Amino acid sequence: MHKVTLIPGDGIGPEISSAVRRIIDASGAPIEWEVEQAGEAQMERCGTPLPQSAIDSIRRTGVALKGPITTPVGTGFRSVNVALRKELDLYVNLRPAKNYPNVKSRYENVDIVLVRENTEDLYAGVEHMVGKDAAESIKIFTREGCRRILRYAFEYAVNNKRRKVTAVHKANIMKCTDGMFLEEARAMAQQYPNIEFEDRIVDALCMKLVQTPEMFDVLVLPNLYGDIVSDLCAGLVGGLGVAPGANLGEHEAVFEAIHGSVPHRAGTNTANPMALLLSGVMMLRHLKEEQAAQRVEDALVAVIREGTHLPQDLGGKTGTQEFADAIIEKLR
Repeated sequence: MHKVTLIPGDGIGPEISSAVRRIIDASGAPIEWEVEQAGEAQMERCGTPLPQSAIDSIRRTGVALKGPITTPVGTGFRSVNVALRKELDLYVNLRPAKNYPNVKSRYENVDIVLVRENTEDLYAGVEHMVGKDAAESIKIFTREGCRRILRYAFEYAVNNKRRKVTAVHKANIMKCTDGMFLEEARAMAQQYPNIEFEDRIVDALCMKLVQTPEMFDVLVLPNLYGDIVSDLCAGLVGGLGVAPGANLGEHEAVFEAIHGSVPHRAGTNTANPMALLLSGVMMLRHLKEEQAAQRVEDALVAVIREGTHLPQDLGGKTGTQEFADAIIEKLR
């Protein structure tokens, strides 16, 4: 039996989390859920959007499935996602992007895995005002931070039979920070002679992703570029509604969709749970429940290929829970 922390989140989070939980339970995987709360409502109740009980639960179980949580823009509390990554040292953000049948896209046969460094760079949150009329944010890279994310990317390529790793940077301009990342990437590539390696300047990469995404396999990027490029990659395969993600550390793993909480659609039973479900599939594989993971993914693909029960953002009229029901029916 696997104990897993479930954080439903806020906005559409509770609805899609409920749907995904039902599907995973129907897969036959032996999961015992510990439900913990985080988000805006907890700010009012506990004085923090991320209660210590949620962190303690993840440390205890080692694995969490987390629904989306609202982050105020410009003011208010710090992102719960960023806080979790820092607190648990979840230094890998793994974001696959691949085409699924009946999901509208301008492209075919896209299958890219983005490996994003998750704890350093400008997202370290070291910033301050300089007087009243200027602001400064400090970009932090360390050699160990670069090495461990690069090592993960190459190990992922080896273990998943991927062919190429592309390191993404802006070392032509930021010669110390991005220069260090590129230097370490080239050194790491020497340790993996069977994996093709290349490096790309981030702006040129974005152009090439739009022109010829089939050129790319595994991308490894610093934090800020990874956040931006992962959304671009999601756009290649149908949008954020079909884009899963995982945050991985040495001891804990938190799986989540990369889209937001969409508060205005909360309680309407119209949200698409596909991204969180695919994150759940990643979680099952992390737990070595490969058979259950494949059954869930196959059932999802069967439902969207048939096209009879599609959520609104995939062109259908099926509600969140009814979409889950259709997938569960395929699992029987």
